[in-house]
Amino acid sequence: MALCAASISHNNTPRILSSSSNTFSQLSNQKKISASPHFSLLSLTPRSSLSRSSFVSQWGRREPYSLHGHVTCSVRDVLLDESKEKLHLPKGDMWSVHKFGGTCVGSWERIKNVAQIIVQDSSEGKLVVVSAMSKVTDMMYDLIDKAQSRDGSYVSAVDAVFEKHKLTAMDLLDGDDLASFLSRLHHDINNLKAMLRAIYIAGHATESFSDFVVGHGELWSAQMLSYVVRKNGLDCEWMDTREVLIVNPSGSNQVDPDFAESEKRLEEWFSRHPSKTIVATGFIASTQQNIPTTLKRDGSDFSAAIMGALVRARQVTIWTDVDGVYSADPRKVSEAVILRTLSYQEAWEMSYFGANVLHPRTIMPVMRYDIPILIRNVFNLSAPGTMICRPAENEDGQKLESPVKGFATIDNVALVNVEGTGLAGVPGTASAIFGAVKDVGANVIVISQASSEHSVCFAVPEKEVAAVAEALKSRFHEALNAGRLSQVAVIPNCSILAAVGQKMASTHGVSATLFNALAKANINVHAIAQGCSEYNITVVIKGGDCIRALRAVHSRFYLSKTTIAMGIIGPGLIGATLLDQLRDQAAVLKEDFNIDLRVMGITGSRTMLLNDVGIDLSRWRELVKDKGEVADLEKFRQHVHGNHFLPNTVLVDCTADSNVASCYHDWLRRGIHVITPNKKANSGPLDQYLKLRALQRQSYTHYFYEATVGAGLPIISTLRGLLETGDKILRIEGIFSGTLSYIFNNFKGTRAFSNVVAEAKQAGYTEPDPRDDLSGTDVARKVIILARESGLKLELSDIPVQSLVPEPLRASATAEEFMQQLPQFDNEMARARQEAEDAGDVLRYVGVVDAESQQGLVELRRYKKDHPFAQLAGSDNIIAFTTTRYKEQPLIVRGPGAGAQVTAGGIFNDILLLASYLGAPS
Repeated sequence: MALCAASISHNNTPRILSSSSNTFSQLSNQKKISASPHFSLLSLTPRSSLSRSSFVSQWGRREPYSLHGHVTCSVRDVLLDESKEKLHLPKGDMWSVHKFGGTCVGSWERIKNVAQIIVQDSSEGKLVVVSAMSKVTDMMYDLIDKAQSRDGSYVSAVDAVFEKHKLTAMDLLDGDDLASFLSRLHHDINNLKAMLRAIYIAGHATESFSDFVVGHGELWSAQMLSYVVRKNGLDCEWMDTREVLIVNPSGSNQVDPDFAESEKRLEEWFSRHPSKTIVATGFIASTQQNIPTTLKRDGSDFSAAIMGALVRARQVTIWTDVDGVYSADPRKVSEAVILRTLSYQEAWEMSYFGANVLHPRTIMPVMRYDIPILIRNVFNLSAPGTMICRPAENEDGQKLESPVKGFATIDNVALVNVEGTGLAGVPGTASAIFGAVKDVGANVIVISQASSEHSVCFAVPEKEVAAVAEALKSRFHEALNAGRLSQVAVIPNCSILAAVGQKMASTHGVSATLFNALAKANINVHAIAQGCSEYNITVVIKGGDCIRALRAVHSRFYLSKTTIAMGIIGPGLIGATLLDQLRDQAAVLKEDFNIDLRVMGITGSRTMLLNDVGIDLSRWRELVKDKGEVADLEKFRQHVHGNHFLPNTVLVDCTADSNVASCYHDWLRRGIHVITPNKKANSGPLDQYLKLRALQRQSYTHYFYEATVGAGLPIISTLRGLLETGDKILRIEGIFSGTLSYIFNNFKGTRAFSNVVAEAKQAGYTEPDPRDDLSGTDVARKVIILARESGLKLELSDIPVQSLVPEPLRASATAEEFMQQLPQFDNEMARARQEAEDAGDVLRYVGVVDAESQQGLVELRRYKKDHPFAQLAGSDNIIAFTTTRYKEQPLIVRGPGAGAQVTAGGIFNDILLLASYLGAPS
C-alpha cells in the first residue's frame, strides 16, 4: 500500500497543493506573491496502491501539483493580482550568471563568502544558481534508499538533515529571517517524513517521488543564501526553478530543456518577482506535465547554462574548488597547467573522456548565444580561472601555444575485437555488431575499424564486457562456426588516452609527435581512433601504462619537466661522486633545462634505499645508513620502474659486476633505459652483445655507455659520429688506461717500477689490487668494445694481451703480498726502459684495433719522444682514430681518463643525453 501527499478530485483530476501561508510574509511589498511548491500534508487515508504518482508545479498558470493516488489533504489557492501591469524581463549583457556548487555552500562560513562574491559583482543583474550544501544530495538519496528498504533509521536520518540546516541557519540568520526559514524548514521536514513513510510502507519510490525528495537541498540552500544577500543590502529574490525550467525526458537518464516554454515561464515568474538579484535552485526542474524532476548528472551546471541562455547573459561563472581546467589530471601529472582558455569543442571533448570539465550538456545552451563560461575557484579569488568560449579568429601569441590543449583518460575499459574475412564487404555487419551491444545496454566509448573491414574493435566499460562478448558470440554463432568470423576477442585491463585540441586540425605532425612520445615511453597502442574534425586523437593502451603514457605525452607537448626515475646501482667511489654531482646540479637542471631527475633508489651489494617520490640527495648517505634495507636487485628494479607517476626509468650501473651487467637485456626489454661505465656487458660473449644491441635498435629504449672507454672522454660518441657520417675506420690506437698512463708517464730516470706502482696505488689511481690494471685485461675490454663498435665480430679471447704482472706473482694470495714481492722484478722493467731511452723512445702501454686486418691487441710499445703518445702527463688518455678522412693525420681525443670526478661526469653526460632523447629542450 502506498501513501502519498496528494489532492485528488472525484473525477481523478489533480488539484493544486498550496505552500504554507507565511512563505513570503517578509517580502518588502505586495506586488509579488509566492507560489513555491512546498506542500502541507494535513491528513493521510490509506487506500489502494497507486498506478502512477507525481508532483506538478504550482505557479502563474495555476496548473496544480498532483499525485495520482487516493489520499486527501486540504488546499489553498494562491491568487495573483491580475490588475497590475506585467513587468518584462530584460535580457542581454546586463546579466551575469553565477553557479555555486555544494562545496561552495558547504557551511555557514562558505555561504557568507558566496554572498560577498555576489555583492561585489558590479553587474546590473545577477542570477545565482546554487546547489545543495555538500553531501546533502547524497543524504537525500540515502533517505529514499532506507525508506525503500524498509529501514526505520530513515527517521533519524531525516532528523540529521534537519539539524544540519537548522544549525547552519542559526549561524547565518537572525530575527524574522531565521524564524521564517526555520518555519519553512520544519514544514518541509514534516512533509518529507510523511512522504518517506509512504515510501516505507510501499517499499518503492517512483522516479518523480525520488526527484521531489532530493530537490529539497537546493531549496534550502537557495533560501538561506537569498536571506544573507538581502542582509548585505541587495534587493534579492529566490527562485524555485521547478516553476521555470521545463524539460523533456530524452532517455539514457537525461533530459532536454524546452527553451520556448522555459522562456515563457521565466517571463511570468519575473513579472511576479522583479529583482536585480535572483538566487535560483540548481539541479531541479519540471516536466511538461508539471511533474518535478532533476537535470540528472551535473544538473546544477546545466541549470546555470540554461538560465544564462534564457537571459542572454554576458557570462556564466561556474564557481568550484579548483583553479580552473588543467591540461591533465594534476593528481597524475604534477606539471599539469591551468588552461586560460578552451573552445566549446575542446571542453566537451575533454569532458567526455573524464576530465574535470563541464559536461557537454552544460556547454550546448550557452554555445547557442556565444556566452562564455568562466570556471573559477571560490577559495582562491586571485586565480583567473579558465574561460570556455568561441576562440578568436587571430589570437596573439598563438604560435608558441601547444596544438594539444589537454589530455584525459578513462580507466577500467576493455577492448573487444570482432575479426574475420566474413566482415569484408558485407552490408549490415557493423549494425549487427553494435545492435548486439545495444541489446545488453553497454556503452561504446571508442570504435576503430581497419579499412580492409577485416576487423572491428571497440572499447566498453570493463564491467560490461562479459555481457557484450556473450551477446556477440550468440549473435554470430553461425558465422563463427562456419569460419566467416575467426574470433570475438577481449583485451581486458585497458585505458583510454585522449589528446584534445582545436588547433590540432591545422597543425602538421601532431599524431607523429604523440605516437613518438608513447613509443619513447615504451607504451604499446592497442587501438587508435580520430574524428574527422581532428580535434581529438584517442588511443587504447594497457591499463598499467596509463599514467606513464599520460605523463610522457603531456611532457612532450607542454615541454614540462622531462622527469626521469633513476636507480643508482653501486654507491661506491664513482656512484657516490655521481650522486653528489646530481645533488649539486638538480635545481639548475629543473629550472633552466626542464629536466627533473629523481633518484628513486640506491643499492649496493648489501643495502638499498628506496623512496616513492625521490631521495633527498643532500643526505643520501645518512638515509642509506638509517633507513636502508636488505639489497634485492629485482625488488629494486620493480620499485624504480613501477612508479607510474614517472614515465621514464633509467638504471645507472656504477659497478664492475658481471651479474648486474647480465640484467641489461631484461631491463631494456621492459622499457628501462640503461646507463653504465661497466664494461662487462659490451666486452662479454659476442652473441650476448649482439643480442643486446639488436634489442636496443629495435626499441625506443636507450643504452648509453660512453664511460666504458675513456671515463668522461667522448670516445664512443666520436667513433659513432665518424661511422654514421660514412667515414671508414682503418685503425684505432690509444692509451686507454689512466692508471697505466700515470705509471709510464712517471716511470723515468732511475725510479723503480715497483715504487711508481706503489705511488699510483697510494694516489687512488689503481684498483685495490694493482694486478687488475697491470694485467691489461681492462685495456683489452676497451679494445674489444671499440672493435665491436667498429663492426668487428671479435671475442675478448681473440685479443692478445701482454701482461705486466710477472708470471710468478700472478698467483699471489693478496694484493699486499703482490706489492711486497714486486720489487724483485724491477730489473726487467728497468732494462726495457733503458733500451727505449737509448733509442730516443719512451714506453707506453697501448691498445690497438686494426680494422683492416680484423684484429686487435694490447701491448707495451715504444714511441719517439715527439709522438703525441709521448707528450702525456698525469693519468691522461689519448686515442688516435685513423680513417679514410683522417688518414695522413689521425683524429686525436685526449684528456683525463681516470678518476671518480671525470668518470661520474661521463655518466652524468649520458643521463643528460637520455633526457634530450626523451624530449628535454636542447
